[in-house]
Amino acid sequence: MLKIPAGREMSIAEVVEYFPISRTAVNKHLHILSDSGLIKSRKVGRETRYILKLEPLVNIQNWLSFLNIFGRISFLLLKDL
Repeated sequence: MLKIPAGREMSIAEVVEYFPISRTAVNKHLHILSDSGLIKSRKVGRETRYILKLEPLVNIQNWLSFLNIFGRISFLLLKDL
């Protein structure tokens, strides 16, 4: 789902164009991502629009960077034993 352009609000029909899976599967993924706070959804008439939230992704990236640095430090400390 990270193929969706950041900052661009899209309908499910637009999102489906990015993936080789069914509309039902995309809809299920969008609901999971919305529930987890990674995307925001809003109703516009009969249509639901989705937009990728960047803040949670930045937090994930920072956490992964920390783990990477921590892992390197741990490896260096073990190497010295």
